[in-house]
Amino acid sequence: MGKILALKKAISFLLLLSITVQIFAQETEKKPAQINIVHGANFTKDEAKFPDAAIFQKDNLQVQFEHEGADMWCDIAIYYIKENKIKAIGNVRVQQGDSVLMTSGKVDYDGNLKLAKAWDNVLLKSETNANGNMTLQTDTLYFDREKQESYYDSFGTVIDSANTLTSEIGKYYLETKKYQFLDSVHIDNAKYILDSEQLDYYTTSKNAYMYGPSTITGADYKMYCERGFYDTKIENGYGIKNTTIHYNNRIMEGDSVYFDRASEFASATNNITVLDTINKGLIKAHYAEVFKAKDSVFATKRAVSIGLMENDSIFIHGDTLMATGKPNKRILRAFRNAKIFKTDMSGKCDSIHSEQYNGLTQLIKNPVVWNGENQMTGDSIHIISDLKTEKLDSLKVINNAFLVSQDSIGKVGFNQAKGVNLYGKFIDNEMKIIDLVKNTEVIYYMYNDDNELIGIDKTICSKIHITLANNDVEDLTFITDPNGDIFPEKDLPENSRLLKGFIWRGEERLLTKDEIFDEDDNNIILPIIEGIDNPIDIDAEEEARSKNAGDPVNNIPITPPNSNPSKESQKSDTSKNNELSEEKSDPQ
Repeated sequence: MGKILALKKAISFLLLLSITVQIFAQETEKKPAQINIVHGANFTKDEAKFPDAAIFQKDNLQVQFEHEGADMWCDIAIYYIKENKIKAIGNVRVQQGDSVLMTSGKVDYDGNLKLAKAWDNVLLKSETNANGNMTLQTDTLYFDREKQESYYDSFGTVIDSANTLTSEIGKYYLETKKYQFLDSVHIDNAKYILDSEQLDYYTTSKNAYMYGPSTITGADYKMYCERGFYDTKIENGYGIKNTTIHYNNRIMEGDSVYFDRASEFASATNNITVLDTINKGLIKAHYAEVFKAKDSVFATKRAVSIGLMENDSIFIHGDTLMATGKPNKRILRAFRNAKIFKTDMSGKCDSIHSEQYNGLTQLIKNPVVWNGENQMTGDSIHIISDLKTEKLDSLKVINNAFLVSQDSIGKVGFNQAKGVNLYGKFIDNEMKIIDLVKNTEVIYYMYNDDNELIGIDKTICSKIHITLANNDVEDLTFITDPNGDIFPEKDLPENSRLLKGFIWRGEERLLTKDEIFDEDDNNIILPIIEGIDNPIDIDAEEEARSKNAGDPVNNIPITPPNSNPSKESQKSDTSKNNELSEEKSDPQ
């Protein structure tokens, strides 16, 4: 029994000893280092003004103190030894290592908290890299040596080798060499001006990360975003929230927009609009690129061009859209699965070539156009607009022209007219006149005033003149050597009621502007743009950027999150033009 009691006492003693050692160790760790006097010189006291304080002052020389790797010089020092605090007055200089120097008129320093408050013409100098230093000027600065952070809230100016930055509030992280500016942030550079609500700036790389409404205005561009990145050295960056770029007479908007001034290139991903401010044309897509040197726009993924025509809009769609040329010579091309839609007219083909400067739009390869109920097909179709009146002027079907409309009364067959070429004339945006020329043929269902079928007209001649009213045939005139007859319905066999080459494509007709998009267009899965709704670890992003793309040594451009240049955009203009096999000649 005695041995058990002795064992319990021994265990209790060891536990007590262990706890005592831990407490002692914690107290030892927590105890702050005392501020050391290096050069104190004359020592006085003034209990009325500075109770329990020692006053140090040295004629014609400064007093010096040291605390955990930092040295401080000043004209007068009021040292509260018990509280481990100093009030430094006059020509104060604080040196931390070889890279940080702070000067001011006054400093309050707490050795227990390692916290300094400096005011009266504060200047903080920090070495950012081997090539330059950064200076911060402000009225009052708080310097936390424990966290290695400094802070001001009374307006500050930061100057480095590249930029002058100002803000109402700012925090500087010495370890990462990063500033976090708040409230009225402004960067002044010889090449551009940047204004932001909040901005993180790395003094080594000169990279800026923007939050809230931000605007960058350069010599030939202007960018607005509410979350973005900008390399201030090479004018390269992106926006990923409510981003707009004014660039080369175009305004580009999108969820993610990238910009590089050196290569004169911009791109955008998701929910994009590109506005041509000269020609008032608009392109919408989910991926687009702008090349300033080539004065061109490339767009894909549900791409559509929208142009104004009087009080109506004309929509042009293709798997790929390209707008090229100077403003007064601009050309729009739609490649593969191309479609065009206007309120009373629509069409489909393989490629569309639209010369916006002269109003000529060409539908190339297997084209079809519907004007009301009238279907027109041929080798190629040209639509001409009047640029002055902003109205449709005329339409041409070149080679193998075929005009078809379903019999609107009896619904028993198709009215047909064919020839080598077809020429249509618009009046007030409505087709009123059609001329078919060379080797023309007609099959037409004729009715009396009581809508009773009289017969089926089947005629061959050299030219046919047709007048329309409300997109329906009002009058049909055969010109030059007509040869034909009107056959009773029973006397004309079914196989004789269709002209050679007849094709009905009514099921393909576009009835609304939304039908220019097919199933693939409507089922596009858009990439998630990182950083719009979820935060990004900026320090990690900056570290990765410095190691890889966009590093300050190589100046490699950065691409925005989830926004990679398209393979299509890397094609040469020549290869793209080869997709348009039709010559742009006017045979008339």
